[in-house]
Amino acid sequence: MSPINNRPIRTQSLRLQVYDALRERLQRGDIKPADRLLDLEIAADLGISRMPVREALLQLTHEGYLVGTTRGFMLPTLTFEDMNEIFDIRKLLEPRAAAMAARDIQDEQLEQLAAAVSLAETSHHEGNAEQFIVANSDFRLGWLQAVANRRLAAIIKRFADHVQTVRFDTLQVAATRQIALNGLTELLPLFQRRDVLGTQERMERFIISSQEAFIAARYSAPSDPKPAQTPPNAHSDHEQRPRPGVTATA
Repeated sequence: MSPINNRPIRTQSLRLQVYDALRERLQRGDIKPADRLLDLEIAADLGISRMPVREALLQLTHEGYLVGTTRGFMLPTLTFEDMNEIFDIRKLLEPRAAAMAARDIQDEQLEQLAAAVSLAETSHHEGNAEQFIVANSDFRLGWLQAVANRRLAAIIKRFADHVQTVRFDTLQVAATRQIALNGLTELLPLFQRRDVLGTQERMERFIISSQEAFIAARYSAPSDPKPAQTPPNAHSDHEQRPRPGVTATA
């Protein structure tokens, strides 16, 4: 048997490290819609070769986080239909996954959820939208850690990340953050009581309201003097009317 070449293993390890670092930046909102990601610049910043960086960028593109252009990689522009499809998938998967998490959640994961809610409350009262977005993401990642089906959790993370740019827009508004905070504070005791059915129902409303917030942000901008545009398929069967007290983002 020929000797094992360690170089491909090192290259793959670097690719995964770059992938994880870029994925975290996407989740935290450090990458903006106007930003262009260049493999040579990222490689120079990290002090590594270009190849693992390019492989990581291509993987993120394949998974829908980025799109390739002639001037580098950037965030995709999602259409209304794209967003509806993503929200439909989330409505099918996340309520059931949250119920599974409520059943199996451990004390250390509950502590993470409580810390995320505390950070969200502080950030909202201080008007720190960026920190609130971090807290909102930490809450989601916290309960997803309790989902035993790791493939299911990974799929949910991916589609939740795909709507981060919309989430960043909606959570800049104080009133929207307050509604989101209400949702987090209502979900926390449900997880703490390990209320499977209650968590599932509240998570469903949490996602529905996220979809409504996207529609409002995209088609009902206050600065537009023209009548609000009617979104495509606004009255399709799979969309629901707003309910009182639901959360504007998830």
